[in-house]
Amino acid sequence: MTTETPVEPVDVVVIGTGPGGEDAAARLARAGLDVVAVEARLVGGECPYYGCIPTKMMVRAADALAEARRVATIAGRADVHPDWEPVARRIRDEATTGWDDTAAVERLESAGGRLVRGRGRLAGPGEVVVTTADGERRLRARRAVVLNPGTEPLVPPVDGLAGTPYWTNREAVEAAEAPASLTVLGGGAIGCELAQVFARFGTAVEVIEAGERIVAADEPEASDLVAARFAAEGIGVRTGTSARRVSYDDGSFVVDLDDGTQVASERLLVATGRRTDLAALGVASVGLDEHARTIAVDDRLRAAEGVWAIGDATGHGAFTHVSMYQARIAVADILGDGDERADYRAVPHVTFTDPEVGAVGLTEAAARDAGLTVRTGVTDLAASSRGFVHGPGNEGLIKLVEDADRGVLVGATAAGPAGGEILAVLTLAVHAQVPTAQLRRMIYAYPTFHRAIESALADLDED
Repeated sequence: MTTETPVEPVDVVVIGTGPGGEDAAARLARAGLDVVAVEARLVGGECPYYGCIPTKMMVRAADALAEARRVATIAGRADVHPDWEPVARRIRDEATTGWDDTAAVERLESAGGRLVRGRGRLAGPGEVVVTTADGERRLRARRAVVLNPGTEPLVPPVDGLAGTPYWTNREAVEAAEAPASLTVLGGGAIGCELAQVFARFGTAVEVIEAGERIVAADEPEASDLVAARFAAEGIGVRTGTSARRVSYDDGSFVVDLDDGTQVASERLLVATGRRTDLAALGVASVGLDEHARTIAVDDRLRAAEGVWAIGDATGHGAFTHVSMYQARIAVADILGDGDERADYRAVPHVTFTDPEVGAVGLTEAAARDAGLTVRTGVTDLAASSRGFVHGPGNEGLIKLVEDADRGVLVGATAAGPAGGEILAVLTLAVHAQVPTAQLRRMIYAYPTFHRAIESALADLDED
């Protein structure tokens, strides 16, 4: 005779506590609802422990080394001796507290939410089953289920790869020392950021990208800038090829590429994308497609009756800021006191390489594919007054993409020193659909990098 697991009624169940899930749970709890947050790993998700925060600490350290190496050209002499130990210590002690989420749990509980440690899955409308260390728990949500499952590293089915001690971003962040050599599979944002970080600490790095260019989500001009800097810093980049086979023996990886060449290194970083296991999440039990890449949601983040989804799994950008944005809208909808609708026309993102690449809205190619009448304006950031003053490391550009029929920007890229900061005014312009005529009438502080927007606007006129 079996005993059925009792059902625990609650108002809201949040599956996954990445930044958006944690925020949604806390907001709903503060609104007076009985909220249970379900998390199998660390409260706070990938961002504070293995993503945004620790990796940008790594980038900050690597950039400091690069700037020190530029001293000889503008300020005298500097002897640079890379040491990974301070980086590892800062990540361990300051960013992640030894990968301990106690503070995040306390933050959630202080808002009135409750945490259940385990892996949650949908088991029908309003029903959530959580597999915990002590067995299964069944929760029934009276008001809502919020899905924030996040993503896991996507490991390609390369012959020989499984079972080897390869790195993903998680192992790279936990590294106690910089390896002597590193092969990076994948030339996207994660792969390129980590490639440059380790290279600046003395690691011999080779990046393998199956596509035609690295950081391919951005404008080709930005990709060319990053590739040129990588070449100058001795970072190898092989495009148009991918791993065919991987072997590991006696502390060394060998990657056979489909172009017939080989790459050997001490470490292998797999940065070929991310995925969500929707089948394991049980989405089919509420009528959703478990074979889809993402969860389809409407502009209020509704996925099914009584189910909302936020974050990476919705396919609107694997960024913390998107997840937090969606959380606010979903919470307002659940509480019945909001009329905001999600608008993704002006989603910004930044790749924290050097040069830093910030972009918002549509690329030129995407705008043309959308059938828009496109005009573009481009300016060389190094040719600006601030670029001249900055000197070494001033490579960059600003590119504007205009819907010429309406006279508004639909996309923009700012690459170079502080590219992500220059992006702020361009994000506002795209989001608010500020007429380019109005942008030309603005006063831009001199001598700043963002003043180069004026030059890009002038080039737009000449297109």
